Amino acid sequence: MKSMFNLGAKLGIVSSAIVGSAIFGTMSAFSLPQDQIVQKLGPVPVFTITDAKGAPLVASNEGNKKEGGVAGVFINQKDAEAFVNQLKTKNPELAKTVRVVPVSLGEVYKLDQASSTKPNSLDFAYVPAKQQVDAAMALLKKSGQDEKKFQGTPLFVAKAGKEKGYLTVKQADKQVIPFFFNKEELQTMLDKFKKQQPDLASTVEIQVVNLEGVIETMQSRNDTQLNQIMLVPPKASIDFVRSLPAAQPRRK
Repeated sequence: MKSMFNLGAKLGIVSSAIVGSAIFGTMSAFSLPQDQIVQKLGPVPVFTITDAKGAPLVASNEGNKKEGGVAGVFINQKDAEAFVNQLKTKNPELAKTVRVVPVSLGEVYKLDQASSTKPNSLDFAYVPAKQQVDAAMALLKKSGQDEKKFQGTPLFVAKAGKEKGYLTVKQADKQVIPFFFNKEELQTMLDKFKKQQPDLASTVEIQVVNLEGVIETMQSRNDTQLNQIMLVPPKASIDFVRSLPAAQPRRK
């Protein structure tokens, strides 16, 4: 049976150096075009807390150079709901006016870019799932890295083979490198890979990078290898968005 997997290049531009990168690095003349970055981030649903007017719920931004406050962007819908439930105890009046709203990661990126040039700009802070942070820490510790230096939202990507090339899959007639938000979902893919190519099973390893660093790399490098990156959103997020009622068309 022909394998659905291939081994790509080492993709050195997305390396362990990404760990600990700042959130949303500065755009440069050598970055990927913004519309390409938005396109890559677009398929990933994330979850924000909005107020009665539909604006992001903003927390104070003490200790940050920005004065516009911080809006949380939850990777996991259940974590966003848990935040609202906590708010019901701490500030029940405010809790009555807020709700969890799914939004494209691409839209968050566009909002951040639009806000960054304005006075008192709003900052966006990702809130990763604790389970995935714990999984990332365990992998880093196992590989001999200092897990305490890791910051941000973990992404999991697989390497294999003697040269440790990144594992690629075919999508729309091209090979892409999937970066998973959930380690368990990457592991499911790896189990299939090991069955199809058992001779490479022992060479497989999972690398941890962070979402913020990947975005920063896109902003600072215009490299054809970056076009191979595909962010794989959590299946639970996709299922939740698909379960929502379709938006009613607006009347003219």
